[in-house]
Amino acid sequence: MNRQFTPSSTLRTLPIQISDQISERIIDGSFESGERLREVELAESFGVSRATIREALRLLEQRGLVQIKPQRGAHVTQLSLKELEDLFEVRASLLSSASRLAAERIHPDNVRALNSYLARLEENTDDSARYSAISGEMVSLIAAISENEILAHYISDFAQRIGRYVRMGLQSEERRQASLRTWRRLVDFIVQGDGPNAAEEHRRLALENRDGALKALQEGQKLSSLASDEI
Repeated sequence: MNRQFTPSSTLRTLPIQISDQISERIIDGSFESGERLREVELAESFGVSRATIREALRLLEQRGLVQIKPQRGAHVTQLSLKELEDLFEVRASLLSSASRLAAERIHPDNVRALNSYLARLEENTDDSARYSAISGEMVSLIAAISENEILAHYISDFAQRIGRYVRMGLQSEERRQASLRTWRRLVDFIVQGDGPNAAEEHRRLALENRDGALKALQEGQKLSSLASDEI
């Protein structure tokens, strides 16, 4: 790890800040599924104590991104077909509710913001990392527009746990183009104040991403199995 860590001056504690940084690296693949996270190396990288790293790792364990076992330390959790399906089932319900409420409560400033994000999505369909990040920002915006703080909190908390799968589901440009078409319809429904159709469209978007992630994970597991057989 060669990224420089600079603690934020906000009220968020240092372990939370570090857990967020490690979470980002898990989501973008810098830390791979099953990889061990060594306290000494992380402490040196972030310039903090091992106690701070241990607390950060415990937070990540609560989010389902890290598993800590006695005598074996902390490891990035393995990707799982069952977890993928379970997570997206919950995500689809959360996002559906957020878009329904957003459509009911939208105002002109929100319309401009949504259209701005949509334009950024269109500009980044050739970049899976950027597209995934902007898509996540749009979800956060819709959650904010919903004006339901509890729902927004759940969506934000859930985003880290499901982030690896979301990005996996958007690996191919074909998937990103299909996602963009669904996003356009979703934004149209929200702007029109059509809550029921906005809810259904965001549920469709989540399930399309689930199917893309399932396909990518199954293909990855198949390739891994073939590689093991050849050894």
